[in-house]
Amino acid sequence: MSKNKETLEALSQEYRDTIPADLRTTHSFDWYLDQLYDEPRIARNAHQRVADMFDYYGTSYDEDAGVVEYELASEDPLHDGENTFYGREVHESIHEFVNKVKSGARGLGPEKRIKLLLGPVGSGKSDFDRQARRYYENYTRRDEGRMYTFRWTNLCDVVGDQDPADDVVQSPMNQDPMVLLPQEQRDKVIEDINGELDAPYTIRNEQALDPASEFYMDRLLAHYDDDLQAVLENHVEIIRFVADENQRQGIETFEPKDKKNQDETELTGDVNYSKIAIYGESDPRAFDYSGAFCNANRGIFSGEELLKLQREFLYDFLHASQEQTIKPKNNPRIDIDQVIVGRTNMPEYRDKKGDEKMEAFNDRTKRIDFPYVLQYEEEAKIYRKMLRNADLPDIQVEPHTLEMAGLFGVLTRIEEPDTESVDLVQKAKAYNGEIDEADDIDVKKLRDEASKTAEIGEGMEGVSPRFIGDEIAEAIMDSMHRERDFLSPLTTFNHLEGNLENHGSIDEESFDQYYRYLELVREEYKERAIEDVRHALAYDMDEIQRQGEKYMDHVMAYIDDDTVEDELTGREQEPDEQFLRSVEEKLNLPEDRKDDFRQEVSNWVSRRAREGDTFNPQDNDRLRRALERKLWEDKKHNINFSALVSSGEMDDDERNQWIDALIEQGYSEEGAREVLEFAGAEVAKSEMED
Repeated sequence: MSKNKETLEALSQEYRDTIPADLRTTHSFDWYLDQLYDEPRIARNAHQRVADMFDYYGTSYDEDAGVVEYELASEDPLHDGENTFYGREVHESIHEFVNKVKSGARGLGPEKRIKLLLGPVGSGKSDFDRQARRYYENYTRRDEGRMYTFRWTNLCDVVGDQDPADDVVQSPMNQDPMVLLPQEQRDKVIEDINGELDAPYTIRNEQALDPASEFYMDRLLAHYDDDLQAVLENHVEIIRFVADENQRQGIETFEPKDKKNQDETELTGDVNYSKIAIYGESDPRAFDYSGAFCNANRGIFSGEELLKLQREFLYDFLHASQEQTIKPKNNPRIDIDQVIVGRTNMPEYRDKKGDEKMEAFNDRTKRIDFPYVLQYEEEAKIYRKMLRNADLPDIQVEPHTLEMAGLFGVLTRIEEPDTESVDLVQKAKAYNGEIDEADDIDVKKLRDEASKTAEIGEGMEGVSPRFIGDEIAEAIMDSMHRERDFLSPLTTFNHLEGNLENHGSIDEESFDQYYRYLELVREEYKERAIEDVRHALAYDMDEIQRQGEKYMDHVMAYIDDDTVEDELTGREQEPDEQFLRSVEEKLNLPEDRKDDFRQEVSNWVSRRAREGDTFNPQDNDRLRRALERKLWEDKKHNINFSALVSSGEMDDDERNQWIDALIEQGYSEEGAREVLEFAGAEVAKSEMED
């Protein structure tokens, strides 16, 4: 039996702590009026509340990208990071979406537009939309996000033909209690509370009561001789309103049906046939406020695959967005207050974009592009999240596996560079932030050029993370079946290659191009595998330290136009240019850039000295790589690479020593053997070709 056994009492208390304290409490209208003056934000409209929600869970600012990252997406604090989003592109899209919501909160226009999330399959738009809805639910349960609605009570006391089952009726549209005040009196309250409001927006409310509430208000005012106070005190209760997608309160998701079965009443509501016999067909009490726009009032309306709807069916969105009203068949108009979000994939967007009959609808949308991730290390984090959230078998994912899978995905998404100085892989590395100061690569220029050549935008086409994630999963299971307790890049490449043509979302015209990209990724992995083996076979910290100190002695002498003491004779001599260049050439540093690099490392050493730190070449990534590669060049001629491929041709102690060095780099024992043999074979082949 578990030592940490939960008790029903503890579980019950934990649940109770998540429930708003006043969820089951009723209040008077006077109480609500006092609350408005104490905390005007409770009367926010949907755009204002959603905008505040994004800020509430935390933000950070990426100065390089000029993007606000919202922690509900970048950290997912409610679910311990289970649903985090990765990649600059995704956070740029979220930043753009929130900016439009915030503009709508200020009444600048986007509040009257559909926020259309456009992107290829698997780009994260649906996940983000769902994340926003989940957090909105949570936010409205907190004191900072609270909102209220009202219900009519004791109706049978006044309304003679009222069905006893309808003696208490909640506001069908869950409207803010402020709509109970006539507009002139409401405006006075709004003016007062805006004077107390500390926010970048002002409170507004010009909504009319929904038709059923309007009916009750007219009957009650007539009964009380227009004494509004008597109506509100005797027949209105204020209650807490929380968004709940499952209960269709304040959040609604709408999915397209078969074209023949599409019905506008799904959006706007329909006659309540059970009430027609009681109230009559034209009575507003006989209307069923169950349409998607009705349910989403005061929150978020989410339209999935919006452009798959028939053109005629989309006309309801014109009034809903621009006029912020809906007009059910044979019923009065109804005011709505909600953030309308639509999602669509590329084929439907292309189809509707050129349709002149869609001009009015297109004019009422604000498009937010959701491209694929274009940084392959960020893409690898998506796969890690997938594995972290799964019941992963006891298997080790070897170094470079997920990164190389991500690189393949990125290569299929980015535009070919319009220059001979940068190839496709170099562009992917530049997008990933792998740019040495000596590299003449302008990332902004590459992005600008791509935005001009891409049909809609860079990253809007290519292989989806879902496809790659599926193949990683298959490769894991295949490794388990073959009793391999590790997943390597080579196994993953085989699965990607073997299943490209079996994936329905990859068009046939792309096969040859994608196979070529896979070969580029294999080549990149070969270089990385050799680099890892090079590190294992030739790594000598003492020698790297010695060579680093020698390099810096000669660099300082070169910069100061001075001499340096010869290690053997002790005589003063000119800096050894041949030695300096033998190190710098390992970084592909051209002759005309050597002075810049030497000054750079000199400044680095001087800065560390001022801070009291001793010189260590391990702390400078570029210098370390250059020294490691030089050491490799010095030693590799004494290594029998052909023997690496066959364990019988090499001393076991020596091989085990190298395997241990690879294990220190993150490899499993079997994975280390595989990469040792793979890299050894590749180096041996290149040695023979040379």
